[in-house]
Amino acid sequence: MITVYLAGEIHSNWREEIINFCKVEKLDIKFTSPVTNHENSDNVGVEILGVEEKNFWKDQKGANINSIRTKKSIQDCDLVIVKFGEKYKQWNAAFDAGYAAALNKSIIVIHNEDQQHALKEIDAAASAVASDTKQVIRILKYVLEGSL
Repeated sequence: MITVYLAGEIHSNWREEIINFCKVEKLDIKFTSPVTNHENSDNVGVEILGVEEKNFWKDQKGANINSIRTKKSIQDCDLVIVKFGEKYKQWNAAFDAGYAAALNKSIIVIHNEDQQHALKEIDAAASAVASDTKQVIRILKYVLEGSL
């Protein structure tokens, strides 16, 4: 079994697609991810540690608490899949990719062709750059079973 951390955008169902296809293929994978409920992720700091007048400190508290989960998940995984969506700039996804690279983790990046230039350094650190989840599933199947 391998453990895969699913980092990146939270505005589509790409995680569920990968998880469901891997179940269908009976791939022995444990998946982890950040908190994907945007409201919970944004408000965790002030909900637990108290209200802040300035958004900077609200964001700081939330980011610090979220980083506990992110760091632990990336440290414990075998592979990181990072999805960059089209609508928003995912600075957190870029940070996750950099952290994974610093820990010498294998990385698969998913993004469209329009993002290639902006993500060239992340692509250079990745083991594979995919354009969709179907390619990722085929990579996972190959890694685990050696089959195409």
